[in-house]
Amino acid sequence: MNFCSECGEKVRIGIPDDDNRPRHICDACHTIHYHNPKIVAGTVPVYGDKVLLCKRAIEPRIGYWTLPAGFMENEETTVEAAARETWEEAQAKVDISHLYVLIDTTVISQVYMMFLADMPKPEYAAGPESLEVELFAEEDIPWGELAFPTIEKTLRLYFEDRRKGSFPMHQCDVNQEDRDRFYAAIEAEKAC
Repeated sequence: MNFCSECGEKVRIGIPDDDNRPRHICDACHTIHYHNPKIVAGTVPVYGDKVLLCKRAIEPRIGYWTLPAGFMENEETTVEAAARETWEEAQAKVDISHLYVLIDTTVISQVYMMFLADMPKPEYAAGPESLEVELFAEEDIPWGELAFPTIEKTLRLYFEDRRKGSFPMHQCDVNQEDRDRFYAAIEAEKAC
């Protein structure tokens, strides 16, 4: 950030009084600009014993599979955001059950909120951000072609919980080590 979005004057980076982190500060209008993590809301859409995945048509990670999810918009709830993203990416209507996985991804300043959702009908199609959309049984999940470590973590939790017959809410994180391991495994699989 170079200029204040309130008055247009140049900003500086400093630690405001009563704060402990560097912020963008405008000395002209005294606005402090806070940059906070983005919320990603999505679903684990389930039909029978299968999960709906979308192959990404946009960067980052174009051509890789993901659960339908995206950035929350202003003036919507997390449940509304998750349902909207599922419709936009997979043209699927879902009945959302509950918040299933909350993942802190501090290395990219995002918080993933993934909701467990039932698909009443196996009706879906690729939206503008998807190349294709498909229902996958656990044994058919393209593990080496998943877009993000948050998606892998969510899917592994789901299939583990399904074997147990219980779907509690999980809170976890993805750190730099997790990300490095995830992307290294994908590259190793490609080399085979």
